[in-house]
Amino acid sequence: MRIVDVWMQHPTRRLLEQPFFESLRRWTRQDSIPDVPLSMTIGTMDQAGIEVGLVAAWWGPQGALIDNDEVASFVRQYPRRLLGVASVNLARPMEAVRELRRCVRELGFRGLRIVPWLWGLPPDDRRCYPLYAECIELDVPFCLQVGHTGPLMSSEPGRPIPYLENVALEFPELRIVAGHIGAPWTQEILSLATKFTNLYIDTSAYKATRYPADFVEFMRGRGAKKVMFGSNYPMLTASACLEGVEVLGLSEEAKQLFLSDNARRVFKLE
Repeated sequence: MRIVDVWMQHPTRRLLEQPFFESLRRWTRQDSIPDVPLSMTIGTMDQAGIEVGLVAAWWGPQGALIDNDEVASFVRQYPRRLLGVASVNLARPMEAVRELRRCVRELGFRGLRIVPWLWGLPPDDRRCYPLYAECIELDVPFCLQVGHTGPLMSSEPGRPIPYLENVALEFPELRIVAGHIGAPWTQEILSLATKFTNLYIDTSAYKATRYPADFVEFMRGRGAKKVMFGSNYPMLTASACLEGVEVLGLSEEAKQLFLSDNARRVFKLE
């Protein structure tokens, strides 16, 4: 199967060295921060059978932790394997709109990602709204994290209701991809994905063996066209995240949608 990983990043040292990732380093038992060559990232994709990875930039109040031009350079090295997802400076909304436009029109990026906990801002903050309008005009999805925060930052911006619900209500044309399943507010994100035509969920940061039971039920039934695979590499490898997929009880059609077809449709990969 031609698997698509919709949430990954090729990390820079300035991203990995951020103090708020100390909790992740503790959980993964990493005492030191290794440099990660791009070939290693591609190698982990090969091991898991990932055909295409959507690799994202990171931008927060600290500045660009992985900047868009770095992501563009990764894509140029592996154009058949990687596609870019932009990140921008919310503190300068018009500069952010212009940068998003450059990333999509000139660099060929396939979406925008904002990480709410990184900014300490919910997705219905006024600084994000010009970007949502631009995503609609550019016909690319808006991606974000929902649910609790593993890094040492507040989880509140990741609550789906009311923050993300407000965005979906006010921008019904916007394709939204909510990453990280949404726990402990899983029922909230499932209800939003059911309620809104253009709201989707990805499974990044979770191994298949850890999907909540109600989430798996959603994938098997009414949500088969709403969920797509993501790893959150390098925190987790795609191989680790895919272990246990066979015991989820998905039909062959639902598995094809989850691992490939939903992402290809939402990100317009083909």
